[in-house]
Amino acid sequence: MFVVGSGARHLEDEIKALGGRILDAEIKRFPDGEKYVRVLGSSEEVTLVQSTFKPQDEHLVEMILLADALREGGVQKLRAVVPYLAYSRQDRVTKEGEPVSVRAVMRTLAVYYDELYVFDLHNPETLKFFPGKAVNLSPARAVAEYFGEKLGEGVVLAPDKGALGRAKAVAEKLGLEYSHFHKVRVSPTEVRMEPVDVDVKGKNVLIVDDIISTGGTMIRAANLLREMGAEKVFVAATHGVFAEGAIERVSKAVDELAVTNTIPTPVSKISVVPEILKL
Repeated sequence: MFVVGSGARHLEDEIKALGGRILDAEIKRFPDGEKYVRVLGSSEEVTLVQSTFKPQDEHLVEMILLADALREGGVQKLRAVVPYLAYSRQDRVTKEGEPVSVRAVMRTLAVYYDELYVFDLHNPETLKFFPGKAVNLSPARAVAEYFGEKLGEGVVLAPDKGALGRAKAVAEKLGLEYSHFHKVRVSPTEVRMEPVDVDVKGKNVLIVDDIISTGGTMIRAANLLREMGAEKVFVAATHGVFAEGAIERVSKAVDELAVTNTIPTPVSKISVVPEILKL
């Protein structure tokens, strides 16, 4: 049984189509700007689906209100599926007086939720801040299924070593070679990206990452792969946190750009809903 927050309404029809049962929720705003929520029905176990993209704070508060309503209605076990978790990149203190924002968010959610499921968290180590069961879900299967035929006998690359695990997960499902880019300083003022130990000449290449914001890294990587003789260059990411104009800039530089639907965008072509329904 699912409750779908306003940040995940773009997933609701697919959840229903694939057999998920939905408890309707009334969500509106008072004249003073405060949120009003009401869950129409109850169940012993409920999974709330809420993606906390812009406006992040509003979607997080809504999660708390919906959880309180569900507990008030007698729900015994409550799980949160958060396709995109806001504040996940604020995972450390860099200046005195700062919070660890993702820790604050997870501890707050833990007041109501027994389990937390997120997709492709920027730093999976931060799941330790949630005291209950916390799982980092991978969209690798969905990405591999979407790009498999297009990629052929190609190569899967990560934009840096830190993202190598994502490239590996997709490549292994397709039985393909994988590697990552690294940065080489060629002069005091110039840094060049190079793929590590892989030949891309005449091959199709898929670059995989967790988040695309400005798209600058993807564009530089794509241009370099063209120079190295790559046939086609595809780009995939879990979260399309696109800055203004980023979709257009990246799309012009590559043969295809596709992200998952953790956040609704014009290029959200890969669905995570089947993974949600497996939980």
